Amino acid sequence: MKLKIATALAAVTLAGTAVAQDAGDAAAGEDLFKKRCRSCHSVVDDAGEVIVKGGRTGPNLYGVIGRPAGAVEDFRYKASIHEANEKGLVWDEETFETYVQDPSAFLQDYLGDSGARSGMTFKLKDGAADVYAYLVSVAPAN
Repeated sequence: MKLKIATALAAVTLAGTAVAQDAGDAAAGEDLFKKRCRSCHSVVDDAGEVIVKGGRTGPNLYGVIGRPAGAVEDFRYKASIHEANEKGLVWDEETFETYVQDPSAFLQDYLGDSGARSGMTFKLKDGAADVYAYLVSVAPAN
């Protein structure tokens, strides 16, 4: 009986380690955001405090995680993002990381429309999990 319990505990510990290894690194994500993302995106909280000063080509990414796609008021999204919103797209870990790696391909797959296009032309091939972890770290408290 003790061997079964020890084996089960070891399996749980190893599984937890594997999950932790897959999780992004918020500090690395902050560096990557500042190098790659802030040319188009800022992070400004609801009170107007600038967390990361960035461009205005893309929407403010404060609170993006858990938010429906295309939900920043007064930002002019492409039609495909509005369609994804209507279909129920919410930015969670999987959708965010897949989207930033190839935005138009993601929308084409999500919408089932080979003509779908994203306004985000940049592809973040490496570090998507880190940027996700960073955006979670600066997100508003629930």
